[in-house]
Amino acid sequence: MPQLRGKFAFATKKVRIGAAPLAVNFSSGYDSVSKFIKESPMKLFYSPGACSLAPHIVMAELNMAYELEAVNLKDKTCASGNYNMINPKGSVPALKMDNNEILTEGAIISQFLADQKNDGIIFGKYGTTERYRTLEWMNYISTEVHKNFSPLFGLDTIYKNAEAKAEVKAFYTNCLSDKFNFLSEKIGTNNFLMGSQFTIADAYLFTCFTWTEYVGIDLSAWTNLTTYMNRIYERPAVMRALKEEGLLK
Repeated sequence: MPQLRGKFAFATKKVRIGAAPLAVNFSSGYDSVSKFIKESPMKLFYSPGACSLAPHIVMAELNMAYELEAVNLKDKTCASGNYNMINPKGSVPALKMDNNEILTEGAIISQFLADQKNDGIIFGKYGTTERYRTLEWMNYISTEVHKNFSPLFGLDTIYKNAEAKAEVKAFYTNCLSDKFNFLSEKIGTNNFLMGSQFTIADAYLFTCFTWTEYVGIDLSAWTNLTTYMNRIYERPAVMRALKEEGLLK
């Protein structure tokens, strides 16, 4: 994910946020995960406005105790030093768990975080249809929405020819328009992707939608998606995450 500009300007900071960690009560089926859950806060490595915003929102929604450490994606540095030594993939997010292991890939991190509370609200409990429907959306957002945005971030760097740049932008903009049409139809008049309940999938989709302004896509053509965006934006946890990343004053 390239470094975002404008209102998503990079800001270096290292903060600890949150109240006391949530008590964890895992049901059967979570033994393989529960060994990672302790009382100390975990640390999220992020870049302002990047896809790391999604698990950041999840942490805020769960009212977890956590630390944040900003990463400069251009030179792969952070307050801890060489970010490639933390995450050899060089991308964000990365989550430093309380056993000092590093977990990567935003969709997986969001699932891991939600499983700590395991109340079935923002992510369905193990074995439920709601869980797999949410995972279905997470996979779709990752492969069909997120990845179609990615080529648009490096246009000025990769393409020196104006005509080639315009062709690539038009191609991926059209791809995203098709995805937005599908999302608009599926969301309809619902509040969220899963109906009336906000989930980790909404945190991810909201994050992707924030990139439309940066790449020059007018989301207002999809009225219900604009309403959906505003609804999520107004959530206290979302506003908190945006403020912590320096994206909202």
